[in-house]
Amino acid sequence: MTNGNSTPDTIVLIHGLWLTPRSWERWADRYTSRGFRVLAPAWPGMEAEVEALNADPSPIARLTVERVVNHYERVVLGLDRPPLIVGHSFGGAVTQVLLDRGLGAAGLSIAPATVTAVPGSGQVTGGVVALTPEAFHHAFTNTMSREASDAVHARQHVPAPTAMLSKDAFANVSPDAPTGRDTRREHRAPLLLVRFGQDRLVPPSAVRPYQREGDEVIEILEFRGRPHYHAAPGWEEVADQALDWLVKHVAASGLAGPV
Repeated sequence: MTNGNSTPDTIVLIHGLWLTPRSWERWADRYTSRGFRVLAPAWPGMEAEVEALNADPSPIARLTVERVVNHYERVVLGLDRPPLIVGHSFGGAVTQVLLDRGLGAAGLSIAPATVTAVPGSGQVTGGVVALTPEAFHHAFTNTMSREASDAVHARQHVPAPTAMLSKDAFANVSPDAPTGRDTRREHRAPLLLVRFGQDRLVPPSAVRPYQREGDEVIEILEFRGRPHYHAAPGWEEVADQALDWLVKHVAASGLAGPV
């Protein structure tokens, strides 16, 4: 699938570790109101509701980086036009891999995952690790009240596969790694990196352009005072500024999305 000359009318949202597509529910509504068709597919095997996945996380335990990346590649290839690809945390890393594969009209990588350890006090069992409400608050929602954080944890948190928390799983600098970026590819779609000033899981200093060659467009947008959780209060500013950037740069490359 190449970028071609078709107008992107779809946004594909990719969630990260310890979350599901529920984390995108407000973003999806907002982008739909802007005239886009919005897709927020779950990781393969995670199509069940949060409550069911917490009761039986065995489908999560079987996940690998390759399965997740290839799943979203198939989603994008199944569309009739190159979409805008938006990912948070590990989903931000997946977004960059898809762009490296020549997919998408433009990409948004929000606090892209570089972590190699479980934050706080994770509860490891059966090939998955769940975050306690305390650990979730520390790592994801530290700028929110504990009460608000606990509500997010109850509604959106699921365990993460231990197999995807290793150093190799997040080796973004190696083209041979599952999440590696091919720095030799030219004409990559525009990419916006978003970092949050109070992010404890992916510190702002860890969100920066990778070494690259060619003529791709990569920019960084920082929002101070925000935690790792992309839907924390004030998320509308992040969503709107990021979408405006994507639409602008797609238009500059000869494509244009809904306004």
